[in-house]
Amino acid sequence: MECRMGGSTMKSQPQWNRWTIALTLVALATFTTNVGSAEKVDYENDIAPIFEDRCVYCHGEDEQESGLRLDSRPHMMRGGDSGLPALVPGHPEKSYVMDVIRHLDEDMAMPPDDDQLSEEEIETIARWITEGADWPGQMDAVFENESDHWAFQPVVRPDVPSFTSKDAKSPQPIDAFLLSRLAEDDLAYSATADPRELIRRLSIVLTGLPPSPEETKAFVNQFSRDGDLAYEQAVDRLLQSPHFGERWAQHWLDVIRWAETNGSEANLYRKNAWVYRDYVVRSFNEDKPYDQFVKEQIAGDSMGAGEATGYLVSGPHVPAATVGREPTAIRQARADRLDEIMQTVGASVMGVTVGCARCHNHKFDPVSIQDYYSMTAVFQDIEFGSRQPEYSSDHPLRKRGHEIWTRIQTERDKLREDGGWEEDWGAYRELHFPVATTTAVRIRFKAPNLGLDELEVLGPHGLNRNLADSREGTIVSGFPEEGTDGRNPIERVNDGEYGTMAWRAKLDAKKEERPWVQFNFQSPQTINRLRLSNNREYFYDTDYLNKKPYLPKFQFDMDIMQDDGTWQPWTGTWAVNDKLLKNNPQRKETLANIQNLIDQLSEEGPQPSFVGRFIEPVVTHVLLRGSPESPHDEVMPAAPEIFDGDLGLDSSASGPQRRLEFAKWLTSPENPLTARVMVNRVWHHIFGTGIVPTTSDFGRAGASPTHPELLDWLSAEFVSPSNADAPAWSVKSLVRMLVMSEAFRQASAPNDEGLNRDAGSALLWRFPPRRMEAEVIRDSILMASGSIDLKIGGRSYRIHNEKATYAQWEVVNNHGPKTWRRMLYQERMRRVDDQIFTAFDFPDCGQVRAKRPVSTTPLQALNLMNSDFVLEQSDQIAERALRESNNQLDVAIDRCFELLLGRSPTETEQAACAQVAQDGNLALVCRALINSNELAFLP
Repeated sequence: MECRMGGSTMKSQPQWNRWTIALTLVALATFTTNVGSAEKVDYENDIAPIFEDRCVYCHGEDEQESGLRLDSRPHMMRGGDSGLPALVPGHPEKSYVMDVIRHLDEDMAMPPDDDQLSEEEIETIARWITEGADWPGQMDAVFENESDHWAFQPVVRPDVPSFTSKDAKSPQPIDAFLLSRLAEDDLAYSATADPRELIRRLSIVLTGLPPSPEETKAFVNQFSRDGDLAYEQAVDRLLQSPHFGERWAQHWLDVIRWAETNGSEANLYRKNAWVYRDYVVRSFNEDKPYDQFVKEQIAGDSMGAGEATGYLVSGPHVPAATVGREPTAIRQARADRLDEIMQTVGASVMGVTVGCARCHNHKFDPVSIQDYYSMTAVFQDIEFGSRQPEYSSDHPLRKRGHEIWTRIQTERDKLREDGGWEEDWGAYRELHFPVATTTAVRIRFKAPNLGLDELEVLGPHGLNRNLADSREGTIVSGFPEEGTDGRNPIERVNDGEYGTMAWRAKLDAKKEERPWVQFNFQSPQTINRLRLSNNREYFYDTDYLNKKPYLPKFQFDMDIMQDDGTWQPWTGTWAVNDKLLKNNPQRKETLANIQNLIDQLSEEGPQPSFVGRFIEPVVTHVLLRGSPESPHDEVMPAAPEIFDGDLGLDSSASGPQRRLEFAKWLTSPENPLTARVMVNRVWHHIFGTGIVPTTSDFGRAGASPTHPELLDWLSAEFVSPSNADAPAWSVKSLVRMLVMSEAFRQASAPNDEGLNRDAGSALLWRFPPRRMEAEVIRDSILMASGSIDLKIGGRSYRIHNEKATYAQWEVVNNHGPKTWRRMLYQERMRRVDDQIFTAFDFPDCGQVRAKRPVSTTPLQALNLMNSDFVLEQSDQIAERALRESNNQLDVAIDRCFELLLGRSPTETEQAACAQVAQDGNLALVCRALINSNELAFLP
């Protein structure tokens, strides 16, 4: 390709990047202005003829290829689908039209080669832009970035329709809206559901667990006496159940694609990602206001809820360690990880597919490429990985951690009198020794080979302040200074960075020389501990492997520098682990107690968790076609312009400040999307389909609402309740309002009139029946057998092998007693089939699943008849039924129906089951009931 610059021909070279070309254009524009005609370029005489003759046919009022108009100054300044401004007055080097007409971008060369503008025409346009792009009649015109799409309009509370039901009962607002719409099609509500169906439906919708036979019987009896009061009390009881949070957390985790592996080729484990899952459970149980819930997930590190930021890194990603060291690959991977954050925020809270604007302006919605990169600027300080979450003083993990730490310190006090000791913290080893004040320390290793990503020196004052850190002014020296092959220098042991970039030594074992490290402090320091690790980041992020990370128990001696400049041997691993233990055997029990408490702390207290780590924000540029190799103009941290998203920030703003301001904008009552999206999401989980069926896409490509006025009324009520004493942004209050409606209490049986006019039951003339999720089916079976462990929260139970670094996960135990918790607590792995319930459309977690698909396959029936889990549980259900019926077969059959289906068998069912069970096959009856549609469908 040839580029003609200022009349000369210059071959394009690979090293010529866009900024080199831009500078050339500036020089060209200046040159032509100075040496060309002294007259200013006239738009009507010099520019308009070029545009009209060569451009406007494809880029005018009637047709805009690539979304670009060249017959309007505001539209040129806005740009086309690329998102880059075609015209930046005074700056031809920033005007994309110059790149296009100069054919600098082969894919966007316009007009085509056989009709390219002449050099004179190109230079005239460049001069015109340099002079300010004067355009008579359009200098005051601005581009109106507006949209008449319903979802982008402010939420305005509509009047509740005046509607009186047949029994002259004044319906609550939800029913008034629904009945009013049904009346337009001459439809009405169905009869109220049977009380057994009603309590089963209510319990599963609110908690994901069926009611016990005893709870069902009690409700049926009370309902026959009290009706509405019995139902209202059941609603309030289930809303207060700790299992409410588990049920609604599962819905949220689907939307944000939360999992405990990264996905991608390596699919590495995410250690302690479950801490975020427990935060979500706790938030729904506490009825945390939704606006606060959203704020914490974006800026929880500033709000005492640091674990909440696990939301931002919930999607899949390619770990930096697997990308390699090629700079272009590193930049592309970083851009991809930021895009995962954009997808999560856009789909879950905003209900807009913002990721579509990564490479060009959104094709359907008024979200530009500048908007997209302004949003990425908000999250420039977030990286996928682990950190110690920031917790408020009253956080349950922090309070529990304080209790355990107090016990650890008590045990440590028992050891201080005798000397030092060593502790294994998994990610690092910590050597304790008598307090010393010194200006330098030297550590002499006894092994010829070692690798250390960090060696820390700590003191009694300031728990985790690393006195050896180079940022403290400490100078490091040692041998071998350059590290193995000169590629792993000693400076890495005190740079404050954990991970694979370590100091490595590999010496000849036959020779006497051994590795050593020396730290010289800026001033005398009081010290009492050393910490050594060889890949601490790997341990915190992915330590679910059978090979790595592996921290050798390095043997070493430590010297301290005395006031006279000589070295004094101070302590060593042999001294504290062998000599002291031999002389004081009682220490063994104390050391074991400390180690047990350390292990307990890693389960019950604060711990590094996969909730994102922080890096320094960088300046953000618009990337042409999403490529980090084509950076254009700088953009400031902001939300989309169409939603008044100016946050008043620039590139100097800190990461926490950016995210906090964005969170405030997102949860502002004036934001037209946030409340609508959440209200619709709750409606979807209660009635099976949202008022807007596309629950994560409220844009033009999404579906229209079936009841727009009802959606806005609910959204307004969610943010600002009619009752001044009611809590704002309360999810529980919203759920309560919906399940208290007559619409929710309807029977699900079909009728011809309803099916003919609304086959999908979108207008809610009946309660729409639906298949239950995999979790509900599995948990129901465990409930029936009585084997379920209903403990709330904690580390996920394992069903997989301990994975080698790049090997595949394998299911090794998906049915034994250790797995008998709710399925919410099963390890959630991307791209892994659990071999039982994945068949029931359990999400892969690679894509947003705001609404799970429903499929029917033979594998579902086979799994529910023949899997080890169902065989095992069927035996237990049969044993339980026989035990609770004193081995009376007929009573035991009835009990099996109650436990699994919440009802008694019909005479026909009783007879058929008795015939099967006579030969001791009551478990086979249970397997048949488990495989029935009745167990798998919400009534």
